[in-house]
Formats: sequence, structure tokens, C-alpha cells
Amino acid sequence: MSDLDKPTSAGTGMRRSLKIVLFASLALNLAVAGVVIGAVAKHGFEDDRRAPRIEGPGGPLTRALSKEDRREIGRALREEFGAMRPTREAMQAQYAQVIAALKATPYDAETVRAVVAAQSAAMDARVRAGQEQLLNRLDDMSPDERAAFAGRLQEVLERTQQKRVEKSGGRRDGF
Repeated sequence: MSDLDKPTSAGTGMRRSLKIVLFASLALNLAVAGVVIGAVAKHGFEDDRRAPRIEGPGGPLTRALSKEDRREIGRALREEFGAMRPTREAMQAQYAQVIAALKATPYDAETVRAVVAAQSAAMDARVRAGQEQLLNRLDDMSPDERAAFAGRLQEVLERTQQKRVEKSGGRRDGF
């Protein structure tokens, strides 16, 4: 058993590799929502010269959540992802198919496309699940909790913009 497969504690039985995968998945889920909301918050719906960039794990929405909200969403996603998570063997089999298709003469583009499409569909499902958990949490917040979240989100966006301004030598354009 590798270190990644060992349970992290006797009480949880949660494997470290599963925690890493779940955190990465949550981060990606929330990053998508964060980019969209962040772009609209900064630029409105007007066209901009450049597309907004994803700025780290989870984006502004994740960073604006309280610690307890992040834990609650993480718990819900772990429960949901248990059934969605592919096995290591299944992932290895997919990559074996891709490698064989890449080496084939003639090149087997259909197999590569099918595997990539399957991986994309699985990722999309995880992204949608994360977005749904975030939206459910926002729906469940009291007005005071939502106001506090909005304040934290505004602070996160302002800090992010300030860092960009500092990094760009004072330019305020771009997200």
C-alpha cells in the first residue's frame, strides 16, 4: 500500500489520494463559477479585450466562503463523488486506449476523441455537482450570512485586483 492509499486517520478511513482528488474537483467546480461571477462583477456584460483568467484553486467564490461553508460543501461533494470517482484501473485503461490509438497506424482519432469526450463528461459532471452544492449553500444562507458572504467576496475581488495592479506596474485593465 503506497502512502497515498493509506488512510489518513484511524477514525475517518478517508484515503489521502481521495481527499486530494476531491479537493481538486471542488476547486475546479468553484473556479468555473468564480470566474464567471468575478468577470461579471468586474466588467459587467460588456466585451473586454481579454478573457478573464482562472486565478487559483476555486477562485473568488471559494475564498469568500466561510471555513464551515467550505467544510460543508466538501462533505457533500465527498458523499456525491464516492459514486462518481473512477477507479485507478479504469483511468489506466482509458490511457492505455489512448496510447494504443496514438501508436496505431493509421492513427485512431476516434478512440482518442471518445476517451477525451468521456473524461470531459465526467469532469463536467463534477463541475456541475460543485456548482450545485455552492448554489444550494447560498440558497440556505440567511440574509445576514449572504450579506457577510457578499462582503467577503467583494474583499477577495478587491485584493485580487490590487495584486494584479501591483503586478502589472499600475495598469488597471484586465481581470
